[in-house]
Amino acid sequence: MSNYRPETICVQGGYTPGNGEPRQIPIIQSTTFKYATSEDMGRLFDLEASGYFYSRLQNPTCDAVAAKICALEGGTAAMLTSSGQAANFFALFNIASCGDHIVASSSIYGGTFNLISVTMAKMGIETTFVSPDCTEEELNAAFRPNTRAVFGETIANPALTVLDIEKFARAAHGHGVPLIVDNTFATPVGCRPFQWGADIVTHSTTKYMDGHGAAVGGAIVDSGRFDWMAHADKFPGLCTPDESYHGITYAEKFGKEGAFITKCTAQLMRDFGCTQSPQSAFYLNLGLESLHVRMARHCENGQAVAEFLAQHPEVETVHYCGLPEDPYHTLAQKYLPNGSCGVVSFELKGGRPAAERFMSRLKLAAIETHVADARTCCLNPATSTHRQMSEEQLAAAGIPAGLIRMSCGLESKEDLIEDIRQALEGA
Repeated sequence: MSNYRPETICVQGGYTPGNGEPRQIPIIQSTTFKYATSEDMGRLFDLEASGYFYSRLQNPTCDAVAAKICALEGGTAAMLTSSGQAANFFALFNIASCGDHIVASSSIYGGTFNLISVTMAKMGIETTFVSPDCTEEELNAAFRPNTRAVFGETIANPALTVLDIEKFARAAHGHGVPLIVDNTFATPVGCRPFQWGADIVTHSTTKYMDGHGAAVGGAIVDSGRFDWMAHADKFPGLCTPDESYHGITYAEKFGKEGAFITKCTAQLMRDFGCTQSPQSAFYLNLGLESLHVRMARHCENGQAVAEFLAQHPEVETVHYCGLPEDPYHTLAQKYLPNGSCGVVSFELKGGRPAAERFMSRLKLAAIETHVADARTCCLNPATSTHRQMSEEQLAAAGIPAGLIRMSCGLESKEDLIEDIRQALEGA
């Protein structure tokens, strides 16, 4: 399917039925798989044959959906995880361990910030956070001899900053490490980070890819371009024998195209078990089939709402890269020429009290700890998704206390604007 356009891959990628086989991806709701001999199963455990033996590691339904996402991103290998948070953890922990260091954009989702700055710090992995707007000199200064990865989000949640992927990729590659990009908000319909130098892409498939709030999930995709053996001293987990898996050296046995995902599956999924269920993968595939159609509508509604808010006297600032006056508009034209997403962040002149009154008056938009759904929803990140961050950390991430994050769904844009208008009257 790699020769087809994204629209076709969304509908038909990942699974091709044979003669008389189900047209829809089958749900293989089984934990285990039967084999005729111990030797047959042993070859699977030795990674000498492809197949399935336990759904904690791999499952046919999940692999078919992962293959579709892989094709959409233009990668060489992919896997599903139980959540986007698990995907980001696996992507980083697959190459960084105790005593290592990460460089990350400070403008990222609060849950990911907490994962990197608190939980992974307890595991002995330090992180230096840099502004997405930093100069190349400032970015390069953040690296250390023990740096193992660079991390950022294509469109940050909820600050909506746009990552200069090429700038961060140049710095990462100049120091011999990969760039990992969370592409959740843009989706591969809006941006394919591999085209701009990223090496690994992650997703919270819970968001636009699912699109209906039906199933939590995540995904990791490998570009297959980073040369692990060229930097073998930095990545012993990939470039030296894994004694927990029969002494396999992943980078030698599976090459650039398959080493990262194979290790992530055979080692991390084996030990942590953050697998996505076949049923959730089935729901995810249903969402993917309409992703290209839905994203166009989300972007249309987001643009209309942003333009309305930008002209309203009660609104202090609007963050949406589709607006010509937005500081990330130029980067968005480069990386997101077909539109960004349906999420709009804004501040009211009355600060947090006004934000609370505004949200309480909304009728169509629900207050939810969710985003990128078919239904419009909103929240105040400082008191919810980013509640664990200090005032200084909130400021560094571009998240004022009164910021409202509104995720525009698939409803009529006129109805959404009217709902916002009436809510602002009492704010």
